[in-house]
Amino acid sequence: MTWDAVVVGAGPAGSVTARELARGGLQGGVGPSAFSRCRVLLVDKAAFPRAKVCGCCLNASAVATLGRLGLGHVLDGAVPLDRVTVAAGSRTAELRLPRGAALSREVFDARLVDEAVRAGAEFRPGTVVKGESDLLSQGRVVLLASGLAGGEAVPERRSRVGAGVILPAEAAPGFFAAGTIYMATGRGGYVGLVRVEGDRLDVAAAFDRAFVKAEGGPGPAAAAILAGVGWPIPTGLADAHWKGTPSLTRRPAALGGHRLFVVGDAAGYVEPFTGEGMAWALASAAALAPLAARAVRGWSDDLVSEWEAVHRRVVGRRQRVCRVVSRVLRSPALTGLAVRALRLLPALSRPVVRALNRPAPLPHGSPA
Repeated sequence: MTWDAVVVGAGPAGSVTARELARGGLQGGVGPSAFSRCRVLLVDKAAFPRAKVCGCCLNASAVATLGRLGLGHVLDGAVPLDRVTVAAGSRTAELRLPRGAALSREVFDARLVDEAVRAGAEFRPGTVVKGESDLLSQGRVVLLASGLAGGEAVPERRSRVGAGVILPAEAAPGFFAAGTIYMATGRGGYVGLVRVEGDRLDVAAAFDRAFVKAEGGPGPAAAAILAGVGWPIPTGLADAHWKGTPSLTRRPAALGGHRLFVVGDAAGYVEPFTGEGMAWALASAAALAPLAARAVRGWSDDLVSEWEAVHRRVVGRRQRVCRVVSRVLRSPALTGLAVRALRLLPALSRPVVRALNRPAPLPHGSPA
């Protein structure tokens, strides 16, 4: 074995896990959160920097996790976020959010990879993984962070697919102001729009498959939803080069196996709305690193059960909130009622906003 840990997937979950293992845990940590440095190999099939469909929004919980890990500087140049505007039909509601940030994934992911390398991990982009047995022959522990297409998570029935594109500043109507997440909802899905660095416009959507097919692609589908709420359609939106994802909402069969852990989106996912997905990825990475370090020292199958319990506590409860919201958004009637109620009484959103943005729990034994 050449490596203590092999991390597959250099998205936020994979890069942060690799970085924590390579540098020996939380900055200034004690107990289980501080451990010996590990020899870490981080691989990804893509060349970096690379574009991603969505995930450019980080909510307050994600920002707090980065700060706690000593990674707050990776958000330099990000656009601050403090509100969301939701539209259903002709009605809109504007809600205040705890301070978040918007930063393109091509920049954010590349910076996190650089941090992992700086901590001592070796990064090999453009590396296609042949199989689990090959990985286990190279490292004491394998951490699978290969996104929605990774692991054995099974899509839920009626799960929507994701699609996204970043448009240049000159294509974006002035209607979409920096600092606000705009969410247009419709019968076939929803479209989120937010300004990122360089005043570009990130457009990310969740669609029913049948709706995308009927509209002739993700671009026309997004244009139809924006037209349905009366918002301006960015220049070239319908013909832009969109990227898609597999089914978004999925449940994992297991979060690990012999000398194997699954983390990030590969460990299960629910449609996010205002930066929750990034918060789950970062929190799960921080929580897994101490367990993975223990596994390097000596494997026990009980560690998988322990990881499943930690994952439920750190991520599972938060995903349940998004699951409820996504079910509401599937019904135009319920969505319309919710928007009307929030327009009259914005305070009704506070319990949900607090639940989605509260700081992630620290790994057991780490300093508060």
